[in-house]
Order: sequence, then C-alpha cells, then structure tokens
Amino acid sequence: MMTFARCALVAALLAGAAAPAFAQGACGGDFGEWLEGVKTEARASGVSDKAIAAGLDGVRIEPKVLAADRAQSVFQQTFLQFAGRMVAPPRLPKGVQMLKQQRGLLDRIERDYGVPGEVLVAFWGLETDFGANLGKFDTRNALATLSHDCRRPDFFRPQLIAALRLVDRGDLQPADMRGAWAGELGQTQMMPVDYVRSAVDADGDGRRDLIGSVPDALASAAKYLADLGWRRGEPWLQEVALPADLPWQEADIDVKHPVADWRRWGVKARTGDLPAEDAPASLLLPMGRKGPAFLAYQNFDVYKTWNQSFIYAMTAAYLANRIAGAPQVSDGSAPVRPLNADELRELQRHFVREGLLPEDEVDGKLGIDTRKATRKAQLRVGHPADGYPNVELLQAMATRG
Repeated sequence: MMTFARCALVAALLAGAAAPAFAQGACGGDFGEWLEGVKTEARASGVSDKAIAAGLDGVRIEPKVLAADRAQSVFQQTFLQFAGRMVAPPRLPKGVQMLKQQRGLLDRIERDYGVPGEVLVAFWGLETDFGANLGKFDTRNALATLSHDCRRPDFFRPQLIAALRLVDRGDLQPADMRGAWAGELGQTQMMPVDYVRSAVDADGDGRRDLIGSVPDALASAAKYLADLGWRRGEPWLQEVALPADLPWQEADIDVKHPVADWRRWGVKARTGDLPAEDAPASLLLPMGRKGPAFLAYQNFDVYKTWNQSFIYAMTAAYLANRIAGAPQVSDGSAPVRPLNADELRELQRHFVREGLLPEDEVDGKLGIDTRKATRKAQLRVGHPADGYPNVELLQAMATRG
C-alpha cells in the first residue's frame, strides 16, 4: 500500500537552491522540448551530464500514472473502514513480529533519532507491507509525467531533479528506480527530495539504499521524521472516552489545549492514563462525536506532514499504537452514517454559497478544509460543532438556501 502522495518540505530548498527560477512550474507542451528544459535545470543545479543522460534516457509520459493521480478514491472511506482494512491480519501480527525481529536495529535507531520502533514498523507495514510490495512503476516516467502535467508541476519537478541527484551520487541506478505511481521510492516510500535530504547509510556499505537495505530504509525514515520535528520520548496519539457535554467546537486538529483542560472537560484515557497535565493536545473526532475519539499530541503533527490525508495519518498512528500493544479501537457511542460522495458535494456547494469553502474544493471528498467548513456551518445552525458532516447538517443547510 504505497500510493499516498505525501506533503514534502519546501521542495525548491531541498532540491537545490541553484535551480533557475524560470523552470519552476513549467509544464505542458511538446514533451521533448519540455524535457530539454528539465535537463537544463538539472545541469544548472549541479547534476552531472552523465547522470542526466542515464536518468532521462527513454523517459516517457505514462498514462496510467495520470489515471492514478485522478482516482485517489481510497480516502473516501471512513476512519473505521480504512483502519479496519489496514490494521488487520496479516499486517498487524506481522508488525508485532517485525518489531521483535528488528529490535536491535530499531533500538539503535531510536537512540540516534528518538523515533520509537513501533512508529517506524507501522509506516514500513502500511507503505510496502514490510518491503514486500515496493511498486512497479518506473519512477522516472512517473515523475516526468506528473511534472509535465500542469496540475502540480511545482511539487513534482523538483522531485524529478532530485531523482537525478540520486543517480549522480551513486545511491541508485536508473534501473533500480521502480516504486509507486507518485514517485515514492524504497521500503518506506520516500519522495526523492526527501531521499536526498534525509537518507542515511545505516549498513555502512557506502550507499543510501532505501530499496534493498532494511537498515538504510528504517534509519532514513527515522531521520526524516526527526527532520520534520519528532519529539523524543513523547506520545503521538491516544484513544479517549468523552463526556456528553464537551465543548465540541474545541475538537479541531488545529486547536491545542493542555491535557489539564481536556481532563477538566471530562476527557479520559480509554486505557492507561493521560500524559503530563501541560502537554498540548488536539481532540480528533474522525467520525464525529459519536465515533471513536483521540487526543493527538505534538508528534502527530509529524504524521500529518508525512502524509496529507487525515485518515492515513490517523491510521498510521493507530497502527503504531496497536503494534505497541494497545487494544482495538472502539466503534464509538453510536452508529455513524457517513455522507456519500454526491451528498457531500451537495453540502460542499452549500458551503461555497455561504463563503465557507472555495468553489474548487467541491469534490465529494472529506478533507481538512471540508471538516473545518462543517464545524463553522454547525455553529451557524446550532448543531454540535464536531466537524463531521451528516444528513442533519445537509438538511439544515438546504433550508438556508
């Protein structure tokens, strides 16, 4: 499972400040002419002619990549649906097994970078089933396709240049570059810009090989998480039980309160205890106030950077908890009926009409912006503002039209 195009750090800075500004965002048109522009940019940023020739020889547009980019329907699923599939046998027991099997390596990595083994094993399992499913797309074709396409060239063009850097410094040969449709590489599916920046040679063979070396792949993932701000010794996500009268508008991924405040409002750990009173935390309700609930701590922000999908980030953090021994997540206090894609589009159009959502985000997908618009709309109509759209909100918004 690796087709999750993730949010990188500022691509231009990581891919090389020497890249000429005129090339950023260039897209479309004749592919051969466009490719010459890529070669010019790569050369200006310090990539050798030999690596450029080797890395771009035979590169072509891949229609299947464009089709995959337009069809990321997996994130239409609810948290319980997605997590139910992804945190289940054989992945969960295999994760527990790999945590034990790689204990020496993982302990060394945690000493170096502060990232616990269960966190790394969870990403390893979700991204490639522990290295068993690295992807079959030619990375060079994938990145060239997505860079030439005019939907997100500013993100993907630096990734293509970074892939050439990997060839230039000897980490990978062009023939090795096979992975996910969006250009991710290796056992933890790292984008080339992040590969260049964060990969480490943990096995001491002189290469940073995230495809063939488990030590390199796991240590590099830890280095990447540390670079993103992982806080040593701190929690990331914890399931909690909620009272009936919580101030629901405070349940927002961007709203943090000290644990002491959540405790005062009646929030309790489902198992164990809550951490230090002054620890900042957000209350996350992936399926609204009737579904499962979690306190997300500062390390969860790193999960959001690893992957922009809220449901994926939640699932990765939850899988790490399960590998560490946490119980299965609760179904919540009552059944939750999610809106289907057509209903969600209708609700999004109401949000646009009321100035709560940009028109270009009417897509039938429950992303962060739609959750925020939902919370604002719930406050307007007097519903509990838990940020999860439902039929009652859709009906209430329709009457305001």
